[in-house]
Amino acid sequence: MTSWGYGSRHSPGRHPGKTAAFLSQSSIHQVETAPTYILPVTSGEGILIVSTVAARRRALFVVALTLILAVSSYINRTWAAGAFAVGKCGAYGQAYDYPVVETARAAALKQCKGACTALTMRRACAAFAVDMTNPCGPHGYAVKPSISSSLNAATKKCYEFGGKECVIRAWACDAKG
Repeated sequence: MTSWGYGSRHSPGRHPGKTAAFLSQSSIHQVETAPTYILPVTSGEGILIVSTVAARRRALFVVALTLILAVSSYINRTWAAGAFAVGKCGAYGQAYDYPVVETARAAALKQCKGACTALTMRRACAAFAVDMTNPCGPHGYAVKPSISSSLNAATKKCYEFGGKECVIRAWACDAKG
């Protein structure tokens, strides 16, 4: 007699007339789960803040940053006075970021040797140019809103007064220049 293995096509075992494919399918237990639906969010809805603690920390950070910026702009406005003193033979003195113009002017004149002329600046830059071939000769100075314009204007004035090789001797900017 021929013996047939379990699950063979013509197995005379438990399920006569059933194929092996049917036997293997009936022995598996399947559990059906409900389908999961994910709804798309298209109108900007969603969880923005996970906790109130995090929201408070963010708000505190924003307030602190705002205060720091306000204080720094106040300091720049109050300490934005400067002066530049220009004398003969390349003598100069400079003072910048003083609370008032008068104290900046006095400090610049104190640094300058000899008879000097003082220029004041508020949120600006000053430059002093001399003729390199004759430092006691032609010179030029200027006060402008930016460093580049003050350097150019001082050099131009030096050439206008007869300078041959004018160079910048000194320059200074206050808090906003």
